[in-house]
Amino acid sequence: MKRKLVIATRGSMLALWQANHIKALLEAEHDGLSVELLTIKTQGDKILDVPLAKIGGKGLFVKEIEEALLDGRADLAVHSMKDVPVELPDQLEIGVTPTRELPTDTLCSVNFASLAELPQGARVGTASLRRQAQLLMLRPDLTIETLRGNLDTRLKKLLDGQYDAIVLASAGLKRLGLSAPRMEVLAPPAFLPAVAQGALGIEYRRDDDETAELLDFLNDDASAVCVTAERGFLTGLQGGCQVPIAGHATMPDEETVRLEGLVASVDGKRSVRRSAQGDAEDAWDLGQELAQEILDAGGREILDEIYSQAE
Repeated sequence: MKRKLVIATRGSMLALWQANHIKALLEAEHDGLSVELLTIKTQGDKILDVPLAKIGGKGLFVKEIEEALLDGRADLAVHSMKDVPVELPDQLEIGVTPTRELPTDTLCSVNFASLAELPQGARVGTASLRRQAQLLMLRPDLTIETLRGNLDTRLKKLLDGQYDAIVLASAGLKRLGLSAPRMEVLAPPAFLPAVAQGALGIEYRRDDDETAELLDFLNDDASAVCVTAERGFLTGLQGGCQVPIAGHATMPDEETVRLEGLVASVDGKRSVRRSAQGDAEDAWDLGQELAQEILDAGGREILDEIYSQAE
């Protein structure tokens, strides 16, 4: 069995926290195992002044990391699953989903305690079209402004007074122990998260049985089922960062998965939302079926319009 593993990771505070978290769990579980981090700057880390939707979306945060796995510089990578494209290189797999953190979003502000308290026309920062669409569904008067950068950078811009409020992932705030003077959790059913938000995924080479065996104890079945349903839904919609898509799966019991899905226009004026429930072992198919239902109910027209405008 291997005595050393190398984790490929982005260099942001959150990515390093996630990689170090997995490193600590691995070293605690396996006596004598040494785990090192290989920090890699991805394309998504280099381009910070353009919305993700305009520069290619999810793959920007994983391509260079996957190259390190493929050429053997690293044994595994720890990803925020919401950043990972559904299609992976043939030689790689995400075979482990640790216990999921909170999937919700959080509205952060200096002066206002909730979305309802924000004044007319308040400036809200986010780079997520999903967040933008749902914010405007609830508050059409808001002015949505693009906000990119690492989580701590975005929070600093809020504290510096550049925005009345910003929206961040609850999981990132919790993991890094960060906060704002006033915060409100934006949670289902009123506000749906991104597909796989709050979940980590561990990627490694398909033929690396030793690494897979060392990682196996980290997998959480319920988290894996929910992420599978949500990613099946995203795949059925052929979606990514370029479109306002939300998906949230839960397990009412050990054998059942329930999935809520949303497709919305960027301005929040049109949306299609549906839910489905089925066997946990059929999670991926359930996601695909819900996607088809939403497409048939008007989601296809919304997505076609968004894609044509992007071109």
